[in-house]
Amino acid sequence: MTDSSRKIKLHGFNNLTKSLSFSIYDISWARSEAHRGEYIEYIDEQYNADRLTDILNEVVEIIGANVLNIARQDYDPQGASVTILISEEPVLNASQVNNDETPGPLPDSVVAHLDKSHICVHTYPESHPQNGISTFRADIEVSTCGIISPLKALNFLIHSFDSDVVTIDYRVRGFTRDVTGKKHYIDHDISSIQNYMSEDIHDLYDMIDVNVYQENIFHTKMVLKEFDLDHYLFGTGTEEMGEAEIKDAKKMLQKEIQEIFYARNIPNL
Repeated sequence: MTDSSRKIKLHGFNNLTKSLSFSIYDISWARSEAHRGEYIEYIDEQYNADRLTDILNEVVEIIGANVLNIARQDYDPQGASVTILISEEPVLNASQVNNDETPGPLPDSVVAHLDKSHICVHTYPESHPQNGISTFRADIEVSTCGIISPLKALNFLIHSFDSDVVTIDYRVRGFTRDVTGKKHYIDHDISSIQNYMSEDIHDLYDMIDVNVYQENIFHTKMVLKEFDLDHYLFGTGTEEMGEAEIKDAKKMLQKEIQEIFYARNIPNL
């Protein structure tokens, strides 16, 4: 950890690599095979390569980088990928960069100094052929080399997706030297990824941390606090379902959510 009240006087460029990677999950129950197909089509259109590129371009703007190259691809039968290579934008005033444990902008331009950096996203829509469960996962990584932490983009990214479960990892790699030659393995204070999220996110989600402070590794996972069955139904509503079907759908959805959140299978009761 560093003393946030003072700035480190570096020898040359900041060589720390800060990587933010997370997965968001959208979970639905579709009554029929046709509805399951429609869900996949809807997700594929909602999060196609063009839309994902727009989202990542907003992230580039938030962290104040320059776009060097964009590679994007929609896949058949479903899914999409976008990778953006980004380069540094000169820092006119280092005091403009705020790495405090506070939520990032939504969005607001932050001037940063970046190089050898990238942002990428991959999507994975899928459905179960038997129980009506359909899921969508988006894996996102923001990796920067320089002053600002990509955690400042987290707030915007969570708001850009309809997320039922989110798992987040943040790690600082390498070291940078100050003018005395001393190595620094992290250049900003952090106790939890949660501190970079806005109040409305905290209101919506329960969160658990698993952190390895001595290795500068931070992990947070999130799950929606409230379970509203209508939120998870696709192509139908509870008014069209019988009592037994509602009970079964609720049981399957809650089991799916818990399995994804805890990353383990739960035996059928």
